[in-house]
Amino acid sequence: MNNDQLQAFTQVARTKSFSEAGRALFVSQPTITSQIKSLEEELGAPLFHRTKKFVQITPAGEKFLTYAQQMLDLQMQAKNEIGALNGELQGTLAVASSLTIGESILPALLHDFKKAHPYINLKTEITNSQHIVEMIQRGEFEIGLIEADLQVPDLQSEAFMSDELVLFAAPHVLKDSEAELDLETLKEIPLVMREEGSGTRSVFESRLEAHGWTKQDLNIELELGSTESVKAAVEAGMGAAILSKSAVRKELELGLIQTYRIKDLNLKRNFYIVRKKDRALQLVSEMFYKTIMAGKFSE
Repeated sequence: MNNDQLQAFTQVARTKSFSEAGRALFVSQPTITSQIKSLEEELGAPLFHRTKKFVQITPAGEKFLTYAQQMLDLQMQAKNEIGALNGELQGTLAVASSLTIGESILPALLHDFKKAHPYINLKTEITNSQHIVEMIQRGEFEIGLIEADLQVPDLQSEAFMSDELVLFAAPHVLKDSEAELDLETLKEIPLVMREEGSGTRSVFESRLEAHGWTKQDLNIELELGSTESVKAAVEAGMGAAILSKSAVRKELELGLIQTYRIKDLNLKRNFYIVRKKDRALQLVSEMFYKTIMAGKFSE
């Protein structure tokens, strides 16, 4: 058995799909099928039950999965230790990031890391927190930066930076000019919201749930898929919005918006770095992870 076969097997086991495994590993479905068949012939047992509708791992496959992952982890650890002997860090750092972190925080983090390790390459994907979790589970990325602690059983999540959400609107849009608003006032304010699955929205709705509220209690006028589009809609006077304070710092300094506190609603939160539990990372990913966790970032 070889590394490609082990990668194919563990990816099919994760995704329960030969075609999805092929896409994740950038090879064709027939290649995945051939690799699995070769493994099954070598082991003398079927690893998956296949039908036109689903793929299910067999008892033999479940048993082999533990060993296959251990072999891949040992390979990664060996490469990391040998690579560390060479001095200069090389390879591609692939990071998936939520929109707020990707637009406001990640560029500076990558700039500093690239400056310290000039021979690495960088790859990023900016999307919402739920999608990041799914990509890490599928093995498409090793590390993700998200805005909510989503408590996914097979992922390790650690806080690396503090943040705070704020309610903001264009000047003079809200009738109440006070810097602090009562919670009940939210029901009357037209809101521009991030889409379902966004970390910002998940945190905001969870804090409202603690007061017995649901999203049906809000006056949601518009849902948008990016931080920048939400800010543009607010600046145009379409309503108020909830975003990270770090995401609206520039607009606040320019006087384009006004921020408001909401009485009795705690909107402080953390940003989290996520990875697969009990899974060895490539050396470049491991170094970035350690750099983030040693940074003690705060607003």
